[in-house]
Amino acid sequence: MSFPENYLKSAIFEFQRYKNMGDKTFAQLSDEDILWKYKETDNSISIIVKHMVGNMLSRWTNFLTEDGEKSWRNREMEFEGDYSSKTEMLQAWEKGWKCLFDALKSIDSSNFDTKIRIRSEHHTIAEAVNRQLAHYASHVGQIAFVGRMIKGADWVSLSIPKGGSEAFNKRMFGNSNS
Repeated sequence: MSFPENYLKSAIFEFQRYKNMGDKTFAQLSDEDILWKYKETDNSISIIVKHMVGNMLSRWTNFLTEDGEKSWRNREMEFEGDYSSKTEMLQAWEKGWKCLFDALKSIDSSNFDTKIRIRSEHHTIAEAVNRQLAHYASHVGQIAFVGRMIKGADWVSLSIPKGGSEAFNKRMFGNSNS
């Protein structure tokens, strides 16, 4: 497997990992939960998702030929007005991720060296992918953190639960010292 294919396979895997973390968080939340804010000036999970979706659609639509900051994007509006329901939020979430994954699947060795633009700044595809991977990972971390705050003791861990490392290691490796 060549560098572009190996790199893209790894990037897609990581994007999918963060999407799954969001999906597992949303599965634990209600319509009311996605609107919760710690303070009035904070962003709800709904608003964080709205921003992520706006970013995904802007960055990944026609990304090889158009600047990633589209003229039709209104970033400031992404931080106003929650989705009307969890269902609406999840539909937008899926649309954003589909745009990203479709764009990544369009990359191959024939176009991997294409320079793309984000806000008129030139990026290699690897730089653009890394930029967005870091951006989305930070927001999914926020979503999971807020979800955990909302659920409290009812939160179902997205990874190894606190105090569960030894049991996890036994299952994975047959002992706790590996």
